[in-house]
This record gives sequence, structure tokens and C-alpha cells, in this order.
Amino acid sequence: MTDNKLEFGWEEWVAMPDLGLPALKAKIDTGARTSALHASDIEVFGPNNKPKVRFIVHPVAGDDTVAIPCSANILDRREVTSSNGEKEMRYVIGSKIAVGGQSWPIEITLTNRANMTSRMLLGRQALGEHISITASDRRLQPDLSYDVYRSAGLRKTAPKRSLRIAVLSREDNYSTRRLVQEGEARGHTVEVIDTTRCYMAINALSPEVHYDGARLPRYDAVVPRIGASITPYGTAVIRQFETIGTYCVNGSAGIASSRDKLQAHQILAGLHIGMPTTAFAASPKDTKNLMELVGSAPMIVKLLESTQGKGVVLAETKKAAESVIDAFRGLRANFLVQQFVKEAAGVDIRCLVVGGKVVAAMKRTGAEGDFRSNLHRGGSAKVVKITREERATAVKAAKAFGLGVAGVDLLRAEDGPKVLEVNSSPGFEGIETATGKNIVGQLYDEIEEHAAPRPSRRKVKTAG
Repeated sequence: MTDNKLEFGWEEWVAMPDLGLPALKAKIDTGARTSALHASDIEVFGPNNKPKVRFIVHPVAGDDTVAIPCSANILDRREVTSSNGEKEMRYVIGSKIAVGGQSWPIEITLTNRANMTSRMLLGRQALGEHISITASDRRLQPDLSYDVYRSAGLRKTAPKRSLRIAVLSREDNYSTRRLVQEGEARGHTVEVIDTTRCYMAINALSPEVHYDGARLPRYDAVVPRIGASITPYGTAVIRQFETIGTYCVNGSAGIASSRDKLQAHQILAGLHIGMPTTAFAASPKDTKNLMELVGSAPMIVKLLESTQGKGVVLAETKKAAESVIDAFRGLRANFLVQQFVKEAAGVDIRCLVVGGKVVAAMKRTGAEGDFRSNLHRGGSAKVVKITREERATAVKAAKAFGLGVAGVDLLRAEDGPKVLEVNSSPGFEGIETATGKNIVGQLYDEIEEHAAPRPSRRKVKTAG
């Protein structure tokens, strides 16, 4: 703060840029030592040696439709006596206050006083010797406006705040570790939650997710890494988070439909997205007709629940295809028959789509003698430049399932790219190694964008 003295009335417009609050009416209270911000949903998170607090501020008194999520490091926790004599333990945070073109750091206590008209009280410590008070006047400094909370620019200018993020995963693998590592490097708190150990309280008023005997806290975002074997239960847990209102990178409906290969191909076909000709039948009497729909051998016979290349068989002849189909039917397994794209020659393109953009692509080649290109089966990968048509196809395929992050596998066919699969839990190791890109970092860019304060949808009357 400079030596230019500011003159305050008993009420002034202030901004708290560190908290993403560009306009706030504050009451000047020289009788109070510490400043106070009226906040709700106050919750502590982060490591014990450096705890943080997050909270919601409703800057417009009487209008709860404007809700700004904030977070800050905890400086202290102290007992504060209010003007009516009540004592309360409050968390203390630090932030800059901006008034009349000047700014300086202050300490603020957090308290939930929803019935207070002033969203903030400025105490003696925040005023210092550089401010003179004229108690008979108000708003001697330039006026601000609550209209800013309806502006689309609010999200772009909001400071990056510390988030509490849950990764739903049962595996300690590269992808899970990278999600934790990258999130913590950005100052977020990332917790790995075993999906199968979650249980739910399903009710209309207060839906909850519990874990190990306690209710899970409110998360800013959930990153699902749901294994194929637990898809039904995993999507149920995600639906519960969606009911609560948590931002889920991939939604339950998109995960479920992309995992069901039959439904996935029907969705792709309905949107005229290129894919290998596919056929499905339940009756063994339809085997020959089923193969005729696909065309001549060789052809692919694929279990609907197959993952990482397991349960996918290349039948070189029609006779071989009949044998595989009979074997699958004998196991009462659901499967589909698919055209084999010869010109792809055991090579596919994995496009990693984040937030509606292809952020990286790699060419995967199957191990010698294997038509499957999955890296888990010994395939190799290297960076590849994709065409505009391939890029558009990958984006459209991910969008078809509403996935925030997806691995879209393409084949290069003579008549254009064909989508083999849309993976809602793509691995990051292969593509980060092949491309040298920080893919997980780009995913966090998307998470931080969605977790930023959103402008109010309802018109707010400007006070004064």
C-alpha cells in the first residue's frame, strides 16, 4: 500500500482478487480488531502440515443464486467474540484487499452469518494508519457492481484455487499415480478412492457417498477410473456423485454406454461416425446370416465385455468364424461379429481427447504375429500426425458419449477413419511416453476450468 491516504465511509465497495471476489460491500467496524468474511460450507482439507480451507461466499446479500467457491491456506484458528458477545472458533486466512486502485494484504476470519446484510466486516487491523474514517458518510471510494457476477469473464479472471479431487480407482498404476502427482504439484488435494468400498445413502433430501464408515467430503471434481469388471457398480457410484452435484470428468451414462460394445456401435452408427461393419444376433440359427452381413472372411469375433484385446478373435475363414461363434455361444457369452479392415495391417491410432480436443495421438502396432495393437499385449507405440478427418472423427466420437477424457481408437481404412472403440478410462503411460506430452496436466486444465466460479444465471439487482 502506498502513502496516499484513503478516506472510508462506514460502508465501502472492496474487491478480494485472491479469492475471486471482484465486488463486495464491506461494513467498516473500528470496534472489531479482526476482519470477517461471511462464508458457508466451510471445510478443511489438505495435509495436516499445511491445511487449507474451502468455503462458499454469497456476495449479494439475500441472493443465494450467486455462489463463489473459494479456498485458501489456513494461517491460524482463533477464538473471536462477536458484537453480541458470542464466542466462536474461526479459521483465519490471508488475502489481498483492493480499494480505489490500491491493494494490501489483510487477515480475515471465516464465519457463517447468513442473516447479516454486510458480507464483510473490515476491522482495525485491515484499516491500518493509511485510512481515515468518516463515520457519517458511506461509499467514499469508487463504486463497484454486482453485475460482474453475471459476466462470462468472471470464470476467466478467477484465480486458480486449491481443489479437493477424488480419483475413483482400485489400482496403483501409472495413470493413478500421475493423477495424484500432477494434482498435488498444482496445489490441489487428490484422494484415491477404491470404488468398490464406496456405499451410498440414496434419498431425495441429502444423498451421500460413504467410505470406510464415514461420509465422504464434498469434492470439487471426481476423476473416474472404473475397471470393466465393476462397470455397473462403478457407474452407480458416479451417478451418486452426479446427484450430489459434483463435477465428474466422465459421466455415468457415457461410461456405461461406451463399455457396452453393442450400444456403443449403435450410438456411433446413429451419428454416422465411420466404424467397421458390425453384426449381432442372439439365436444360433442366425450364424450364417450374421457372417454374411459382415462380408467375407477374415472377420473379427469380439466379446461385448472384452478389454485390452482380451476376448477378441481373428477368424481367418468362415469355418473358423463358425467355430469361434459356437464356442462363445456354448459359454453363453454375448459377442458381435465385425469386419476386419485388412489395410490397417494390425495398426491403429489412439487419439486422446480432452475437453473436446485431440491433445495427443499415437500409432500402435501389434506384437509380431498378433493383429491386436494393445500395448498391454506387447504392442509398440510411437507419435503420429493425424489428418483433419481423423481428428474430427475422434472428437465427434468422444462427444457422442459426453466424455471429458477419452481414448478413441481409429483404423485407417481406404474409405476413411473407422472408430474401433471409445475408452472412458484411457491409460496415460503409453501416450505420455510416446508423445512426451503432459497429458494429465491438460486434463487438470479442464478440471480447473470446470471448477472455476460460474456466473449467476439469474439477474441480480445492483444495489444503490
